[in-house]
Amino acid sequence: MRTFPWGLIRAGARTPNRALPVTRPLSSSASPKELSLKNVTKSNFESALAELRRRVKDADFVAIDLEMTGVTSAPWREVFVFDRSDIQYLKIKDSAEKFAVLQFGVCPFRWNSQSNCFIAHPFNFYIFPRKEVPNPIGGSWNEFLCQTSSLEFLARHHFDFNYCITEGISYLSRSQELEAMGQVATVYGDEFSDPSSILRKSADEELARMADILFFERMKIVIRQWYLSMRVGSQGSSSSISLNNSIPRLQTTFVGIRPALVLSGLNTRQLRLTKLVIAKHFKDLCYVDAIDGTSYSQPLLVYTESVSDRNLLNREVKSYRWKKAEENIKAAVGFRHVIDLLSSERKLIVGHNCFLDLAHVYSKFFGPLPSTAEEFVAALQMHFPFIIDTKLLLNSDDALVRIINRAGTSLDTAFHLLCQPVVPTDTSSGFGDKPSPKVEVHVDDLRFSIWNTGTKHEAGYDAFMTGCIFSEACFQLGINYGLGAAYFVQNEKLKSYINRLYLSWINGDIINLETGKTAASSRRLASFKIEFSRIVILWGEASKLRMKDVRYCFSKAFGMGSVTCFYHLDESAILVQFSKEEFVAKFFQMMDTLQGTNSPISMLHPLSKIFDGNQVHAGTYEMYKELCGSPISEVMFSDQVQAVGVHQEAVVLSSSTPPPPIQKVKEDTPTSEKECQIDSSTVCLKHQIEDYFQCFDAQLSN
Repeated sequence: MRTFPWGLIRAGARTPNRALPVTRPLSSSASPKELSLKNVTKSNFESALAELRRRVKDADFVAIDLEMTGVTSAPWREVFVFDRSDIQYLKIKDSAEKFAVLQFGVCPFRWNSQSNCFIAHPFNFYIFPRKEVPNPIGGSWNEFLCQTSSLEFLARHHFDFNYCITEGISYLSRSQELEAMGQVATVYGDEFSDPSSILRKSADEELARMADILFFERMKIVIRQWYLSMRVGSQGSSSSISLNNSIPRLQTTFVGIRPALVLSGLNTRQLRLTKLVIAKHFKDLCYVDAIDGTSYSQPLLVYTESVSDRNLLNREVKSYRWKKAEENIKAAVGFRHVIDLLSSERKLIVGHNCFLDLAHVYSKFFGPLPSTAEEFVAALQMHFPFIIDTKLLLNSDDALVRIINRAGTSLDTAFHLLCQPVVPTDTSSGFGDKPSPKVEVHVDDLRFSIWNTGTKHEAGYDAFMTGCIFSEACFQLGINYGLGAAYFVQNEKLKSYINRLYLSWINGDIINLETGKTAASSRRLASFKIEFSRIVILWGEASKLRMKDVRYCFSKAFGMGSVTCFYHLDESAILVQFSKEEFVAKFFQMMDTLQGTNSPISMLHPLSKIFDGNQVHAGTYEMYKELCGSPISEVMFSDQVQAVGVHQEAVVLSSSTPPPPIQKVKEDTPTSEKECQIDSSTVCLKHQIEDYFQCFDAQLSN
């Protein structure tokens, strides 16, 4: 495990050596009245999956929630109010690709007309991206980042990391499964296309060590003795043979009707030397590697009667290997069976501020995230055609907005305001005198209708809270519960909210999953007008990018009111939005001139304090997008620019007017001509500076 700046840890997932019990208390403060969850690990996954299939099939809707190891891989990758929708998606994509999911909550809700209540079944799945498929199929370890603040948050809420790592359910995405199956076909197809190819390669090997030569000769005698006995038929299946203590006693067995010598007790080097003996001296013996879980559980030397018999044996071995490899891959699918279940049932999926959750679902269980939000939502809709965001619902419906008022729409706040207590129908919720719908929780043989709520931020419980909020919202909207799952997705009052998600709650932009189009929120529009073509990004030495100094220098250079926004991405980068688009081109002209001129008079320019020494650079908003879309993620923005390889010369200016070329003096130019060139450049810059100061003074006088 490796620790990074800004509280990041890189972790590699591998198989642990110990296991913990499957059942455990929900938290250290558990009490008899505390709501119980069905905790699911690799030990009870099969039975829990079978139960979940029944619950989801009967459900009216299914609520989900995830607990992750982090959210942002660098300070500048946080979502800001000035981030365009395509950049917001790139930042969410980066988060979903770099962090792991440790808990997945699934809670099916079904309306029971007889008892006039919702029945909820909360499942709390512990998952861990353990490597279950062995090399060469599996590739490298699954790596992910951990954000220390996220780990501290989970620890404060009694998350058991040891339990997750040792007992968590592993998984393969659909793309990983297809890739692994393809690799199986390639690996075993190549291996058995010419069964004797490996032995022929071994036959060319020369022995150098005396120990190897001695073992080779002794093994040749042992095999020859056994081989001759097979030819004359004097050995039985229970016989054994050995030459001396350097070679273990080797048992004879049968593979079908073929006699075989069991090569037990030999190490890897000795087995390699045995293959060499076969390749050089025994053409009708076939070496078969061990295949766990089959009749070939140990390495064998199998006697074959003919070439056709040897080919038949090789086909049998190939079939065994292929089948075993595919079984291993199918077993490694793991938790993805839950996602496949939710996708196939096509029920309404309910989440709370869930766009990032869905990005994780796609990345972990389907395949690599598409490069654009439009492509992503189109692919997502194929698997989950009906999704609703309770946070958007609470902030969009007028009646719900009045009830929430200023209390906030965080999951915990909304649940305690709307759903406490979630008990019999004669109690009241946040809806004034209207009775709250009853919710009963069924976990195995336990039934709950009244409980303490001390287990928030367990994914299963958060999924339960999300479903309860949705049921209360539906109640307020006057939706009839008893008409089945199809009624929820076809209801006219809900249609305007289904498949509308917050792309990011920070700025409130809403993305339509059906069209891929994004609408800016009223909150963003009310803050200040953002014009992306007027934005430039400065990065470099932190001491030259102090907000006060940058603000002063730009005011001097362009005049008061020329810049509408300054914002630090991190300590090494600052965003500047000009009031006019033409200022962007002028800014780059100034920067190029200042950085290309060594004249002392250039120090008089207001921007020289920033660009002196070429320690600060600048780029456009499109360059910012390029950096956000890179799989590289350095902690500091300035380091990101260097790592990605974006150069100032590659920046495309927003204006069609190109910056003036920087005049360079040739080394072979006569001294008098050099002086003339330098003086000419200096005079031009001097006049430019004077014009800027005159403009600035005029604005001050007005």
